Amino acid sequence: MQTKSTNYYNTLITPSDDSKAERAIVPERPGTVATLQYELLAGAPYGMTSDDLIWRVQVLRGGAADTVEARAAFFSRGQPCLRASPLVRSYGWGVHHDAKGRVALVARESPDFTRLLADPGIVKRPGMRSVRKI
Repeated sequence: MQTKSTNYYNTLITPSDDSKAERAIVPERPGTVATLQYELLAGAPYGMTSDDLIWRVQVLRGGAADTVEARAAFFSRGQPCLRASPLVRSYGWGVHHDAKGRVALVARESPDFTRLLADPGIVKRPGMRSVRKI
């Protein structure tokens, strides 16, 4: 079974163009994808890859048993990457993927975000828009 990864490397995912959040906002509704992603990333920056994060949220929300086989089956179908994360689309966060594919949240108003945005060695990818352009 071939797996399809959501991991990026040396990449900054910027907040979506249509995000209304002018500053990074901490999500507060328990159990939501945004809150779970935030808690996992804020508690361990660069501690996991995008695939690890997406899988952990799937398991925590009761969508899968935490087994190697279930993870392989889950990633055998394409999964949305962190460009589609509500943290990027609605809450004003950027997500940095380091050289090993590990991820960390970066507040859009932070000096770290400004530094990463200016670094020519880091690929920039915009978060997906919440509303389609017509």
